[in-house]
Amino acid sequence: MTTTDTRTPQAPQVDPAKVARPAATGDVDGSPGVPLQRLIRVELRKMVDTRAGRWMLIVMSAISLVVMAAFLIWGPSEEANYSELLGLTSLPLVILLPILGIMAATSEWSQRTGLVTFTLEPRRGRVIVAKIIATLMLGLVVTATAFAASALGNVIGSTFGDGNGAWDLTWQVALGVTLAFAIFVLQGLAFGFVFLNTPFAIVASLLLPTLWSIAVGMIASLAEPSKWLDLNQVTDPLFSGSMTGENWAQLASSTGVWVLLPLAIGAWRVMHREVK
Repeated sequence: MTTTDTRTPQAPQVDPAKVARPAATGDVDGSPGVPLQRLIRVELRKMVDTRAGRWMLIVMSAISLVVMAAFLIWGPSEEANYSELLGLTSLPLVILLPILGIMAATSEWSQRTGLVTFTLEPRRGRVIVAKIIATLMLGLVVTATAFAASALGNVIGSTFGDGNGAWDLTWQVALGVTLAFAIFVLQGLAFGFVFLNTPFAIVASLLLPTLWSIAVGMIASLAEPSKWLDLNQVTDPLFSGSMTGENWAQLASSTGVWVLLPLAIGAWRVMHREVK
């Protein structure tokens, strides 16, 4: 007679140390992650492919030419030189450049593309870094248009008008203007990450500094702290190339309050907010 073994077979013992684990730098299935360069290209494309983003870049690039044309027609052209013309083109860009950062930061939530973005790249920190780099690159493009428009206005003013045509721009002023524009772009990104809503972020970026300026004008005790907390005030020496040690300290303090702190809060929100 034969007997049948009815015992349940035991699962083979597997050594946990020999179990293959996915690479730490890849996705959960072990495949390589999306390269940062590709993420930056995607963010650049998203900022210029939409109608709103495209027109925003066109307006910011063209407004420097409009300011130059208005100054050459109605302004005191005999006082025109490269530094003065660059200062004129910088005035509207100080207001518009934060909006560029806001639109880049809120695109995933206002256009409801966050589910696609964070599914293709679950590591949200890399997406945030790509947005910051891409937005700064576009900010440099707008900065270059301001320099080019000022140079064109200087040539036209000295050739067809009474402008002196002086090329008196120092490297301190050029570096200061570029740095100031980058700070305002980062401020827009920070407010965009905090609110994750384009209209709210734009209103806050315009309203809060205005309310602070009004409070400083009404309350005398805020005059001294405003030298360290007013971003518009501390960036003025950058445009004139007259930064001192105290000015750099004031710039660092104000940037920390108006840029770095909101950027940290906004990045935490993006990292933890549920995508719907």
